[in-house]
Amino acid sequence: MVSGLSSRGADGRRLPTAVKIVIAGGFGVGKTTMVGTVSETRPLRTEEVLTDESVGVDDVSGVERKKTTTVAMDFGRITMRDEYVLYLFGTPGQERFWFMWDEVALGALGAVVLADTRRLADCFPSVDYFERRGTPFIVAVNCFEGEQAFDLAEIQTALNLGPNVPVMLCDARSLESCKKVLIDLILHAMKVRGLAPEPQQA
Repeated sequence: MVSGLSSRGADGRRLPTAVKIVIAGGFGVGKTTMVGTVSETRPLRTEEVLTDESVGVDDVSGVERKKTTTVAMDFGRITMRDEYVLYLFGTPGQERFWFMWDEVALGALGAVVLADTRRLADCFPSVDYFERRGTPFIVAVNCFEGEQAFDLAEIQTALNLGPNVPVMLCDARSLESCKKVLIDLILHAMKVRGLAPEPQQA
């Protein structure tokens, strides 16, 4: 969905480049919130109410107040600096829905792995998945109100990340915070893939 070249309209103006981004992470980490925060259109959500059927299947420790869960994907769109149109795909976090990840991640420029320091181990499957696929990704630690903030170097070590994987703090409820995460991901992914933005015309 992205290439090193950008198309131009009939009037010669540069058209925005379409970019597919995946938002992944554990159950209840804030993926749906992030997509909803940044989307300039009404986001598509596939949330269902948690029922007694999920007891013993979905681990809600640390997120006991969560009442709904994504069962397919979240989808949103945002235009960044008139240069890129980002199509955001949020993955379901529970293990029973992991079979859908291949379809969601197909053709993505890169991925954001959201992490919750209360349940840091929950993002290991996402990290492993994108490492195996060779998909560029960054880790964004969602800072939940009242929760202790860990040093980024400690988080990088705890997740066994290489030095080239960016780790940053974010607030999935803040538009500016989410936009910074997405911009940093695009720059990181384009660097990893050897893509360079087209120079702006005077």
